Amino acid sequence: MMHTPIHEQSYQRFMNNFKTATACVSSQYMHFPVAGMDNPIYLERVYCYELYHQLRVATGDDFDYSLGGEVDKARHPILSQLSLGNTKPDLLIHRPGYMGGNLVVIEVKSVAARGKQIRKDLHNLTSFVIKGQYFQAIYLVYGGTLDDFENFRKRARQQANTVGTDQIDLGVIRLYWHQMPGHEAIEMQWNAA
Repeated sequence: MMHTPIHEQSYQRFMNNFKTATACVSSQYMHFPVAGMDNPIYLERVYCYELYHQLRVATGDDFDYSLGGEVDKARHPILSQLSLGNTKPDLLIHRPGYMGGNLVVIEVKSVAARGKQIRKDLHNLTSFVIKGQYFQAIYLVYGGTLDDFENFRKRARQQANTVGTDQIDLGVIRLYWHQMPGHEAIEMQWNAA
């Protein structure tokens, strides 16, 4: 997708709202309490639905893009031809019906996610930028300690470097970590500092 000043401005506005929204996700949605268990657990769907709600509140009704959750691309005539028809990204910020209006694609995983899940997300995010004309891809990791996040990042880099047919380009994916409720997600680098 061509990087125009309009896309840059819209992306920056969205990212300000994204940071505000992540800071508003409360503990019960990040660390889901379960009756009969001593410790809460990570439930990606619960987190994503609350993040979607907080993003809608933060972006308001005057943003020129639509926020979609788990938009099924199975019947999309263009994306199906680009091998993206079997995908359902966690969140899309786009203008439905117009390929030039693809702004941001987001995949979300808890810090406890494992290799296969990570590889699939990284492949899809790369494909949505390279083939699907999305301006930016974001991989949002939530929860855990710094050590937990470092382990996640290491697993992600290993998956990206695995030889295979899946194309993964970490250079087109921005990595964010939402460590705890009440704090905004922060951008992290793929390589440890």
